[in-house]
Amino acid sequence: MWRSFLLRTEPKAASFERFVQYTKSWRRPAEMEPAVVFNEWASGNEPPSSSLPAQVAAKSMEILAPQKVDAFHHRLLRAYFTENRTISDWSVLAGAASDVGVDSEEFLSMTQQRDRSLTEDVIADHNEAIERGITGVPAMIFNDTFPIQGAQDFDSLSTWIQRLLDRQSG
Repeated sequence: MWRSFLLRTEPKAASFERFVQYTKSWRRPAEMEPAVVFNEWASGNEPPSSSLPAQVAAKSMEILAPQKVDAFHHRLLRAYFTENRTISDWSVLAGAASDVGVDSEEFLSMTQQRDRSLTEDVIADHNEAIERGITGVPAMIFNDTFPIQGAQDFDSLSTWIQRLLDRQSG
């Protein structure tokens, strides 16, 4: 089950050069999963200022078109990691909604009407994750108590799962 986790809790204006340098760290997950395309930031678009707008947009999509949530999530990942688009920009988010077959005007209108409650839902998800000891993404919690954090290769993930199963049976 996907939950919100704020990577940038408040808008920040980091230097563009520093952000571009950070995107070089995407090489590691790209090497781990060759079916996914990660491109270092080269578009000239501003980096996202906060992860809150994309998280609110995802919550909005859960209400407006729950059958499109996964497609929307994948569209946002592609917009950010592959196309280097500013996913804190509402025009980009509305375009992503349209790309998955949701009327962008309806999406923006509904999101605006529910902005406060959607934001509160995102913050509640984030706070719950922090309370469970999660400090970043990706993170998985097994058996409601066992967190595994960070991008894991298949062998490492299998080892963690086996340890959990051993703990349960022992």
